[in-house]
Amino acid sequence: MFRVTGHHGLRERARGGLSEARMSAMDDSQLGRLVVERKLCTPNELELVKAEKKALAAKGDSTSLGELLVRAGYVTHSQLKRLQQSLDEDSMYRPAQQIPGFQIISKIGQGAMAVVFKAKQLSLDRIVAIKVLPKRLSENPEFVERFYREGRAAARLNHPHIVQAYDVGESGGYHYFVMEYIDGQTVYDLIQDGKRLDEAHAIRLVLQTAKALEHAHAQGLVHRDVKPKNLMLTKNGDIKLADMGLAREISDYVTATQEAGRAYGTPYYISPEQIRGEINIDARADIYGLGATFYHMVTGRVPFDGPSPSAVMHKHLKEPLTPPDHINHALSSGVGEIIEVMMAKDPNDRYASMTEVIADLESVANGEPPFIARQKYDEKLLENLANGERVAESKEHVPGHTARVSAHWVLALGVLLAISVLCNLILLFRT
Repeated sequence: MFRVTGHHGLRERARGGLSEARMSAMDDSQLGRLVVERKLCTPNELELVKAEKKALAAKGDSTSLGELLVRAGYVTHSQLKRLQQSLDEDSMYRPAQQIPGFQIISKIGQGAMAVVFKAKQLSLDRIVAIKVLPKRLSENPEFVERFYREGRAAARLNHPHIVQAYDVGESGGYHYFVMEYIDGQTVYDLIQDGKRLDEAHAIRLVLQTAKALEHAHAQGLVHRDVKPKNLMLTKNGDIKLADMGLAREISDYVTATQEAGRAYGTPYYISPEQIRGEINIDARADIYGLGATFYHMVTGRVPFDGPSPSAVMHKHLKEPLTPPDHINHALSSGVGEIIEVMMAKDPNDRYASMTEVIADLESVANGEPPFIARQKYDEKLLENLANGERVAESKEHVPGHTARVSAHWVLALGVLLAISVLCNLILLFRT
């Protein structure tokens, strides 16, 4: 399942009025209330216009109340447009206004699954964010359950680099989720349009995210949607991992079985096992997602791109990864090795846990090599040699950087073999 957001514009009439679609959608009672509240006409004048509208409707004329108010000279087309905008805003804020104890300040954002508002919690005098499930989705038990699952998952987590959950509930038919408000950008804002982060900055942010995910995994949760847009930044530039909407308990076999065969995640950062809809999704899926995010941070582009989500996902499954240091030549070999192990297509070839990822990130940050990543390379090389595979044939199984390291090992093994043969010949002739 993919969350896709679209935008559709409406063309206004050339003479400056509102589109007929929007005019017909206006609620007469709400429009009348606004016109009187703003003293554009009196209640009696409004009733006369309503009576005219009723008489016209009886003759089959569907002229709107707004247009009749314009004809009567009470409002102009531009005033009517501003009134419609006020009605739209009132409709937009109405769900959040149903939640007692909160004063809505502004709308933060809107996606296919929810609307998020900035609000003030009156009892504690603090600024919070409120996510509200749209009314149309509130009638779908699956979406409601997923919404509450997100709230419950977030409530189990208590970490400095995870957005804190405060409350989840229902009021006036609207389901809401109250959480910590983060006044800042996302990592995506820093890297959009091909921009890159310098290595030290990227390591710092990925390290904080890895620690947040390590905590979530310790609580038995896998995030399943790690991506730059879900990595929020505080004013101090620290990470706050957000959006537990796809989070799932690793041990939740019932939900895993229900979701089997369906891909949950974001195509640019999704792991191969999520694409296949496998049941046993674990922490290594988040390691892949964080690796793809790390890749985007330091190269300025996503690991795999394509004309459609299915094309991108096919590349995650089948296409070898272009080593990040082939794109950004300023990258250290250590960062390249870490990313390639994180993004291994086979989960067994990745780091086993976020704890291992953290260890290698800290090593590279301190100027040391990523020991665990190199151990993974060595194990893969020995496995290939034990299976009698040639190095050239094993490249499809071993990341690009691994192939370079493997070549060095093959050369070293060749030298050792030659020395061994030479020593045996010397001993043979001496005897």
